[in-house]
Amino acid sequence: MATVKLRLFSALSIFLLSYCLCFAAAEDVRVTVRGVTSVAKTDDTFICATLDWWPSTKCDYGQCPWGQAGILNLDLNNKILANAIRAFGNLRIRIGGSLQDQVVYQVGHAVKKFPHFKRNDTGLFGFTRGSLPMHRWNQLNKLFNQTGVKLTFGLNALFGKHKSSDSDLWLGNWNPKNARDLMEYTIFQGHKIDSYELGNELCGSGVSARLDAVQYSKDIIVLKKLVDKLYPDPKTRPAVLGPAGFYDQQWFNTFFEATGPNVSQGVTHHIYNLGAGPWVGESGGAFNSGGKDVSHTFANGFWYLDQLGMTSTFNHKVFCRQALIGGNYGLLNTTSFIPNPDYYGALLWHRLMGKEVLVTTHNTTPYLRAYSHCSRNKPGIALLLINMSNQTTFSVTVENDDNLYPSSRKLKNYIYGGTEKREEYHLTPKDGNIQSDVVLLNGTPLKLTSSLDIPEMKPIYVDSSSPITIAPDSFVYVTIKDFKAPACA
Repeated sequence: MATVKLRLFSALSIFLLSYCLCFAAAEDVRVTVRGVTSVAKTDDTFICATLDWWPSTKCDYGQCPWGQAGILNLDLNNKILANAIRAFGNLRIRIGGSLQDQVVYQVGHAVKKFPHFKRNDTGLFGFTRGSLPMHRWNQLNKLFNQTGVKLTFGLNALFGKHKSSDSDLWLGNWNPKNARDLMEYTIFQGHKIDSYELGNELCGSGVSARLDAVQYSKDIIVLKKLVDKLYPDPKTRPAVLGPAGFYDQQWFNTFFEATGPNVSQGVTHHIYNLGAGPWVGESGGAFNSGGKDVSHTFANGFWYLDQLGMTSTFNHKVFCRQALIGGNYGLLNTTSFIPNPDYYGALLWHRLMGKEVLVTTHNTTPYLRAYSHCSRNKPGIALLLINMSNQTTFSVTVENDDNLYPSSRKLKNYIYGGTEKREEYHLTPKDGNIQSDVVLLNGTPLKLTSSLDIPEMKPIYVDSSSPITIAPDSFVYVTIKDFKAPACA
């Protein structure tokens, strides 16, 4: 790995340093799951993926990795795309991204001319404004309706504003007329929107543009009133989200104070660290389309799955991966649409890990990460175990902490030893190469079927009296149906 990769991939750094270690035999580990109570709770659609506005001319570092994967160009009739979304049952998709605040909607009378994205060094992110035709909006919603998508749509927060003469700060009130025209058209067509999000990366110091926290608060209050008016039924009313940017404590505190309660139902923030209820509204590990040699490979899962585990533990409701398709970090290959390894890791999480998050600890090195939730739609618990060492095999015994009060000395921990066989899903890279874009499930490559469907993902059944073996460079999902966790009752 190049030095620059080590700097970018904070979660991967521990894994990469393991190459310096000497070979060691299997290491016994005791993983303790505190099943008596949950520590956090995610949304039912915690797994989320984004679709972005980037045109094919989005290029960085001598590469143009978006191809035809942007919202306006994506082949919505592609069978793999539909099958990949449908496999989740209710995948949350966020439409948004850097060019979001330069998009106008081709409906109503608020906009006189409908531009197309073109390269322009003086424009935000190097592009002019663009527009969304309503026939394209209808096509997108047809796909979403057919595949069970829960849609979060990012609105242009700069419409009606103007840039200050001496900084990236934009001034003036948000003009909601174009957004209102889009919402009215959307309602008339019967398209279902789960949530509207105002703006993209405009908080704090911003990225290419920024807004004052008090002004943004005024704008999102206007949006909330508009949504309440156009969607009078609370049962079908979309949520309002914001500010969809990088966390800045002072800016966020001012935003919370100025906005008040019952306005933003989800506080969204973005993470590119590679290393209300909060959402991760966008995260791709490495920004500017991802790392071309890493983001689409098995290696990226050391960051991605660990992030899913950590953010859920910190009570985040949703984690949106940048992107479903496009750039180097898509869950699907940008040109072939074939799923990359992280797609299968996300799909297993969605199918196995429930909403209730349990405290999970162990007594060994940081090369092993362990997370547990109540199982999804079945009794017991589900665990995710990540082995970031390339040399050490971990032999894991699961312990149930039944102690209601952690500070109490009267511990009631006991080694789990159920009677039902547990289900295990072992994910490893092809030929042991972590930079492979082929992942094996229990030793078998995951490939599309002859009809281009997502392959069946069957577990292996293991005697519950034996430890869980975690091979080097691997991820393991485990379901234990008869684990007695009162939090999951």
